[in-house]
Amino acid sequence: MTRFGLIGMIRAHPGKGDALAEVLLDAADRMRDSVQGCESYVIARAPDDPDAIWVTEVWESREAHAASLTLDSVKAAIERGRPLIAGFSERVETIPVGGLGLG
Repeated sequence: MTRFGLIGMIRAHPGKGDALAEVLLDAADRMRDSVQGCESYVIARAPDDPDAIWVTEVWESREAHAASLTLDSVKAAIERGRPLIAGFSERVETIPVGGLGLG
């Protein structure tokens, strides 16, 4: 099975970067017990842009990622974050091949 990765930048509405980061961190914490197949989910701030949030995800497969989007906990997190999001400016799919913490 081929791993599936995503790296994306979410742009918060001006002044809402901290609030969006908190929603994403809370969602990641809640996903810990309910989402299968997530090997890594990292939320990072851009040092030069307080409203830019980078999310890096590694999944055991594309199917595991798709399945996560059907879970109530993930849908709820998306709804909580949606009012804070101005847009998505970058998104790249990757095929993770290994590294620290990736078996």
